[in-house]
Amino acid sequence: MEFAPADADDSLTARAIKTLVTPRPIAWISSVGADGVDNLAPFSAYNYVSSVPPILSVSTSRRDGRRKDTAENAVATGAFAVNVVTADHIEAMDTTSADLEPGESEFDFAGVERAECVAIDGPRVADAAATMECELRESVEIADRLVLYGEVVHVHVDDDRLLDGRVDSRTMDTVGRLGGPYYTVSAPDEFERQF
Repeated sequence: MEFAPADADDSLTARAIKTLVTPRPIAWISSVGADGVDNLAPFSAYNYVSSVPPILSVSTSRRDGRRKDTAENAVATGAFAVNVVTADHIEAMDTTSADLEPGESEFDFAGVERAECVAIDGPRVADAAATMECELRESVEIADRLVLYGEVVHVHVDDDRLLDGRVDSRTMDTVGRLGGPYYTVSAPDEFERQF
């Protein structure tokens, strides 16, 4: 198979890119709107840009021609939190991708317990393995996306995910997005980085 995206059907290109760029980590983003309604939604176009200072990027799409609530909230309030999705939250995370009516919270819809953030206004997932509270540093329009760049200002990590005071990736059964409707759960391979 070979094709030029400019000459191909958009759905073919989107499916190919989303399947080839995998596994994609999932940012389960909690935020609060200017109206005080909290929001929780998964985004699989997410990564870190810098570790010192810690800056994350999240690419948000549009729904029915308008920005999703997460993007609107982040721009309006200057803050959002990235909750790390682990295997025990896969169903709840998927449920929070539902298209709800304005004023309805995904926390309530999916039965996810809230906890208050420390450095930003808004909620986080109470029993997430980890949460990174972010202040919006910049947002950039690229094609049909709004890319949010958030500086991590506070980190929460469950003590059960630590070894000698550091996050142990062997305890982080993180969920990633594959192409189509599929997810994957991470499991470290016996091979360790050599260089």
